[in-house]
Amino acid sequence: MNQRHTWERMGIIVTWVTASVAGQALREPDRGEPGDVMIQEYMRHEAERIDGAFLEGIATAKDWRDARPALLEEYLYMLGLWPLPAKTDLHVQVTGTLDRGDFLVDKLHYQSRPGLYVTANLYRPKHAEPGKRLPAILYVCGHSNMGRDGNKTNYQAHGIWFARHGYICLTVDTLQLGEIASIHHGTYREKRWWWHSRGYTPAGVECWNGIRGIDYLISRPDVDPERIGVTGISGGGAATFWVAAADERVKVAVPVSGMADLVSYVPHRVINGHCDCMFMHNAFSWPWTQIAALVAPRPLLFVNSDQDRIFPMDANERVINRLERLYSLFGAGHHLEAMVSIGGHAYREDIRKGAYRFLNIYLKGDPSEVTDSEIDLVFEDDDGKDFPIPREELRVFPADSDLPTDALNAEIDRHFVPMASVAVPAAGEFDSWKQGLLAELRRVTFRRLPERMAPAQPVGEPDGPDQRLTAEEGAEYLLTVLRAEGKRSWLVVLGEDDQPGTSPAWMEGLAQADDRIYLCEPRGIGRTRWTRKNPPNYVERCHALLGWTVDTGRVWDIAAAARFIRQRHSSENIQVVGRGPGGVLGAYAALFEPEITGAVVLAPPTGHMEAQAPQFLNVLRVCDLPEVLGMLAPRPLILRQAPQALAAKARAIYNAAGVKSKCTTE
Repeated sequence: MNQRHTWERMGIIVTWVTASVAGQALREPDRGEPGDVMIQEYMRHEAERIDGAFLEGIATAKDWRDARPALLEEYLYMLGLWPLPAKTDLHVQVTGTLDRGDFLVDKLHYQSRPGLYVTANLYRPKHAEPGKRLPAILYVCGHSNMGRDGNKTNYQAHGIWFARHGYICLTVDTLQLGEIASIHHGTYREKRWWWHSRGYTPAGVECWNGIRGIDYLISRPDVDPERIGVTGISGGGAATFWVAAADERVKVAVPVSGMADLVSYVPHRVINGHCDCMFMHNAFSWPWTQIAALVAPRPLLFVNSDQDRIFPMDANERVINRLERLYSLFGAGHHLEAMVSIGGHAYREDIRKGAYRFLNIYLKGDPSEVTDSEIDLVFEDDDGKDFPIPREELRVFPADSDLPTDALNAEIDRHFVPMASVAVPAAGEFDSWKQGLLAELRRVTFRRLPERMAPAQPVGEPDGPDQRLTAEEGAEYLLTVLRAEGKRSWLVVLGEDDQPGTSPAWMEGLAQADDRIYLCEPRGIGRTRWTRKNPPNYVERCHALLGWTVDTGRVWDIAAAARFIRQRHSSENIQVVGRGPGGVLGAYAALFEPEITGAVVLAPPTGHMEAQAPQFLNVLRVCDLPEVLGMLAPRPLILRQAPQALAAKARAIYNAAGVKSKCTTE
């Protein structure tokens, strides 16, 4: 039976529930495909390994302070915010003001970047003392679909409460559910896998919009820049973490139901209940709690609910326990509080009281009990929701004709994170050009790959011509020997459309009668395929939370297979070949494995923005496919049916390397 406990610390009543939450049962893997159990177990191991590294190497507050600047840079990079975008003119415009007797509501918009509009309501006391600077709240909204009114209108009760209690409160619409709508679901359902390669996540937009909202608040003469707080629930809880971790001007943070950990998101499959705005691309393989740790030692109230299925209790306990370790290093345990409400994923009276009181303590020095958190609430009955202020009255743009024609919101995913523009190296500069690109690729895209990949290890005995291999623990794949004798070897990368164990038709004319032929089915292809459902694209999205992509693992498989073959034929000439995505994977394997002596790429995509291209975290922030192919110089490269622009740039790079004849197009 659950027991309810309370205690008072620093004048705050904190409530939590002790229940049987020592370990949430692992969710059952999909069972429809042969690789389902394997891939979930592999991801479970990796999630536990990464989460278990929290505070590794940190023993003192000084250790954390010394590490924090580099960690902050990594964090911003993973949100698509490093280098930091320019803080351009906000172009704030107030389109109307509501007078509600004791408080005012300004309907306004600002541009966090040129063309990226943020619609917001600013709640402020009507009778504030002239010249007095007030504490301010950035209220970030959760996923409430209010259509053209914007989701800010559903959270109006909070803005009203803050204004009536001497705060300035800026309530901002989210990217997807604001008045000028975009999407949060690019990899969840829209198959925009290039978000991974582009390093784009809507979490970065929500973070930046919040940072610029703080810029606006502190520009106001009625706001005290030393008393800024941020709060919100669900998607707003996550955004609270994004903003507070990124911006130290936030003096106190109250995220409500905004964070679990990797073990919860991945093997417990909680990721399936969340859209993409809840996650950064974890390129540096952070324990997820490290995001919240960037808030330390500033005051943080970590609020959750005991029956919240998308922020389960066992994850809550792990996160708060880790944070307590860090805060204790600063002697600031009193700045960290945890509150658990009894119920599901929602605001309740105790949550509102606890959040308001915590903010009052640290922004107003007022520890007194909050007794009026229930006024001006949005009530719901059989006739729908009853709002204190009619939603349409809070619109920043009353009519569709008022919407700005220069808004980039709907396509901000194509603009927010700059793509690299890489010129062909000058004569004599190829080696330094290549080494610079390779170093950056290893830093932000292929950190998962070892400096030198070991030969793949056999798993069990061969089954006829088929040998099951593993390049890394827990991830198995197949290598089929079609022809075991010959002078050179072909490592044929099979794709999703190819028949396992059979030489594809596109190999015709490439291999000679005296060549060895090996067919590689990298993980998730052929006989190790896993279930793919759109939405929620469970496996592929989980990999981005762990710090790589499924295609990164496939590159590792191919390179390790090449070394496996070389082990058996020490004087071997190994050519890698693939068609479409398989050809690209083979080229990347050759880039990182020098024992692959040449590559043949058939019908490749133009670049990583194309739907059929393999995807690697942040690769487009470094280079694109033409540069990768060019970096294979001086090894022979054959391009067949390649897009003209891609082939031309690859040839130009080979020419700069002094081996123009080694790159041929057919």
